[in-house]
Amino acid sequence: MQVWAYTLLSVFIVSMLSLLGLIAFPFGKEKISRFLIWAVAFAAGTLLGDAFLHLVPESQKHGSSTGVSMSFLAGILAFFVLEKFIHWHHCHDVECEEKKDSFSYVILLGEAVHNFIDGMIIAASYLVNIPLGIATTLAVVSHEIPHEVGDFASMLYGGFSRTKALLYNVLAGLAAILGAVFVLVLKIDAIGTTTFLIPFAAGSFIYVAIADIIPELHKTTRPMHSLGQLGCISGGIALMYLLLVLE
Repeated sequence: MQVWAYTLLSVFIVSMLSLLGLIAFPFGKEKISRFLIWAVAFAAGTLLGDAFLHLVPESQKHGSSTGVSMSFLAGILAFFVLEKFIHWHHCHDVECEEKKDSFSYVILLGEAVHNFIDGMIIAASYLVNIPLGIATTLAVVSHEIPHEVGDFASMLYGGFSRTKALLYNVLAGLAAILGAVFVLVLKIDAIGTTTFLIPFAAGSFIYVAIADIIPELHKTTRPMHSLGQLGCISGGIALMYLLLVLE
């Protein structure tokens, strides 16, 4: 019951991050963009830190190295497929090139799938142990903050009204709860969790950080901005290391 309680509380918090679109109401695109560039840099650090300091070491404690490696690669390829064939955009910039009416629905579909997987990852982490679940939840939250604001702004850009974008974003956020319940109901044992879901999560986190977030950071080349981004990335990694020490 403790695992259920921690998991459901965590995914509820993650789901409610969809309400962060409210902060975009009084601000223009320029101000939102200024916030996002630092937030996504910190998110990259937490994702990489959680993957390499928590998830990968934990997955290596159980199961075969081949199985863990294949699951790790599966996480990378799965997110590549989502982005390539479902046209899933981690639109961290407010401006997006695509202006079709369907653009907002593509964002929404990708968000729902993304949240479902996040819920699965969080539940799988708690099935291993509570500290790992907390660390993974923090990594997901740090990524979701800029991601939710960015998706909300992108849906506005794609033609949704503010109210419609917020409502649909909240509904998509609830998919995280479904993903978590799916894993908990299946009662996946610790070996299955650490052999597949945990390395799968590590692969997905690394893919998002390397393929989606860091290329966005490279769009800014000013020395002070680059140093600030490096500081934010390092801060995210440091937070994950601190959690490791506190365990």
